[in-house]
Amino acid sequence: MDTYILGIESSCDDTSAAVIKNGILLSNVTAGQAVHMAYGGVVPELASRAHQQNIVPVVSEALRQAGVNKEQLNAVAFTRGPGLMGSLLVGVSFAKGFARSLDIPLIDVNHLQAHVIANFVKEPGEESDQPKYPFLCLLVSGGNSQIIKVNAYNDMEVLGQTIDDAAGEAIDKCSKVMGLGYPGGPIIDKLARQGNPKTFTFAKPHIEGYNFSFSGLKTSFLYSLRDWIKDDPDFVEHHKTDLAASLEHTIVEILMDKLRKVVKDTHIKEVALAGGVSANNGLRNSFHEHAEKYGWKVYIPKFRFTTDNAAMIATTGYFKYQDKDFCSIDLPAYSRVTII
Repeated sequence: MDTYILGIESSCDDTSAAVIKNGILLSNVTAGQAVHMAYGGVVPELASRAHQQNIVPVVSEALRQAGVNKEQLNAVAFTRGPGLMGSLLVGVSFAKGFARSLDIPLIDVNHLQAHVIANFVKEPGEESDQPKYPFLCLLVSGGNSQIIKVNAYNDMEVLGQTIDDAAGEAIDKCSKVMGLGYPGGPIIDKLARQGNPKTFTFAKPHIEGYNFSFSGLKTSFLYSLRDWIKDDPDFVEHHKTDLAASLEHTIVEILMDKLRKVVKDTHIKEVALAGGVSANNGLRNSFHEHAEKYGWKVYIPKFRFTTDNAAMIATTGYFKYQDKDFCSIDLPAYSRVTII
């Protein structure tokens, strides 16, 4: 008998819905929120309002593209957290009401865990090369930067993480300081492809163990830029490609230095990448270079599964459905939590 799972994602500023059939992705629909660009970051109240406007049409379109009637669904999987509470509440409330109306199970999904599971999303007619347990995963996004040992889809151990700012946050803040706009990730990525990564040198904090830090890099970038602009008010415009390339190079080095140490100590050479910053070309290229140099077997999700999306929620939900790992309707959303 076929199993259909509806996935719903609303942790930040993307409203997304996806449908999985027997572990194969049938649809993945996402509505973004351009309203935040004017503010240089996500405004929580505006985000939750936009989710309320988007949730019904997005779910309807996901079902239509999948060619599935809501009566065929076996369960509804939803992002319970972490994320912005107002945004989460829209998706959680909709999922609860939708599942109750159909009398089908609810499946709560940890957003960070789902980013890791994005490496297991299967599409029709494609042979997918998936990580083999145990594997390591570098999870990098606007709000999180972690190195995770993955023993199973529901057994993940954080080995290292940022002690302050996340890598994606550092990129966004530095982009904002340069006056390049929001979100900074795609802008810095595009400019970095045209610049020289060795032009400028920024601070790389020395943190013990597997943890890392990006606050010092942000400060170094800010102060360096301030001094350069004193001598040349148009410094950013004259050097923005080299600044972007040097910033990206520094962040990638910080991440990969720690990841190499973990691989060496654990002897695990199955290594995956996940999270919004995994869309960065410099980081993806570095993964492939490490695979060739150190014999790693690397796994990188397709670009459309790196940012927040419901395909990863539905895929995680499918795994949990097979284990009958359902949740009660009274479970609340949560804004903060670890990968566990």
